[in-house]
Amino acid sequence: MRLYLINPANNLVDSTDLKASRWNRYRVWKPLGLLVVAALTPPDWEVTIIDENLGLRDYAAMPRADLVGITAFTSQAPRAYELAAQFRRRGVMVVMGGIHATMCCDEAMEHVDAVVMGEAESVWAGVLNDARRGVLQRTYTGEHADMAQVPLARHDLLTEDYAFGSVQTTRGCPLDCTFCSVSAFNGKHYRHRPIEHVVQEMQAIREKWLLVVDDNLIGTSPAHIARAKELFRAMIQAGLRKKWVGQVTINMADDEELLSLAAAAGCIGVFIGFESPSAQGLAEIGKRFNMLKGRNCAESVRRIQRHKIMVVGSFILGLDTDEPGIGRRIARAARSYGVDALSATFLTPLPGTRLWRRMQAEGRIAADGFPAAWRYYTFNFPTARYRNFSWAEMCGEMKVCEQTFYSLGQVLRRVARSTLRWRRPLFSLVANLSYRNNALLTHRSFGGISEVGRGDARGPIAEPAQT
Repeated sequence: MRLYLINPANNLVDSTDLKASRWNRYRVWKPLGLLVVAALTPPDWEVTIIDENLGLRDYAAMPRADLVGITAFTSQAPRAYELAAQFRRRGVMVVMGGIHATMCCDEAMEHVDAVVMGEAESVWAGVLNDARRGVLQRTYTGEHADMAQVPLARHDLLTEDYAFGSVQTTRGCPLDCTFCSVSAFNGKHYRHRPIEHVVQEMQAIREKWLLVVDDNLIGTSPAHIARAKELFRAMIQAGLRKKWVGQVTINMADDEELLSLAAAAGCIGVFIGFESPSAQGLAEIGKRFNMLKGRNCAESVRRIQRHKIMVVGSFILGLDTDEPGIGRRIARAARSYGVDALSATFLTPLPGTRLWRRMQAEGRIAADGFPAAWRYYTFNFPTARYRNFSWAEMCGEMKVCEQTFYSLGQVLRRVARSTLRWRRPLFSLVANLSYRNNALLTHRSFGGISEVGRGDARGPIAEPAQT
């Protein structure tokens, strides 16, 4: 039996296309979910994993599959449906899973033979057994997995030139921010993989740089922090000699032992969601956690950086509390915090989130020509009707934000600062140039998309400009 597992591309944007720019090599990571599904697959299936970020394939020229599995984030859904149609025309069964299929099951069912909702570990064996007999059910509902039963991912099946390997140590997030679908998909309960399994998998990954894909590696409670320390100690003892980056909350700065252990375990960078420079903005999106203890963000960033750990700060444009000038304000906040790189995104209502439900109820979903419009839900395009901005004004705020922070002068200042403080200047340079290149690509794409209004000039639907 032959199984193809496919991670679709989104041809609208170039920020993950390795052929568009070599800088994108540092912004692409392996589709870890498919590697886990491959590990759940018995040896009588011949498994091929295809990551379209590395280039599209001529599927018609490939050997005919018995089953195709497709995963998709929301922005990948249109390409996922296109692929499904190609294979189904050839009589191949197609099953789709991942977060978009879970949140938009009825839509996905119109395009595929079966949908896996939720985590796949508890149902994948049943999917394969039914596929063998040609009697796929329409839906399979996976439960939250026992993390001790999650197998080591099949990293050996993707040997292309990735800069980063990928590994997961936890699932779930207790914060439940309004814009985030993680808690809806993986739950609010913070679940840990056994540390020995994590270390064993890290040892099996050939890449020297790793992306820890956990939505919050260190957690928020004392028990979470203790577990993170235990993990870092095990990584040190194993002598992995890997350098890694991960997503954390700002409370990482509050524990010197945690920082020392993370650095000794190979941490070279962390991604922190600051989200908004104002208390009102943080309250709007449900991230009051950042305001606890009267936090000084600049001092917190400096404490992390003293351990030679870079900090990438994430901010969101388009909150109801944002006013004109927010782009420049965010750039200035990021500079005042002293972050090494800035990731600025538009407030994007994703299916399954509280933000989606609110904006849908208020008639504020602007890019709503589904399923084709899902391709805009990359966080790099305005997709909603924003309270204080038109579509064009939102694009202008993003341009100002990124042009201010990523001017060549500012990039050189940050790299020089890293050099003077012996804080990985080469990595700082690569990160800044990668983000700068992605910003330039996105800004150019703004000019190729027109506003298609629906009677409300402040609420356009983004569609390709006619040529």
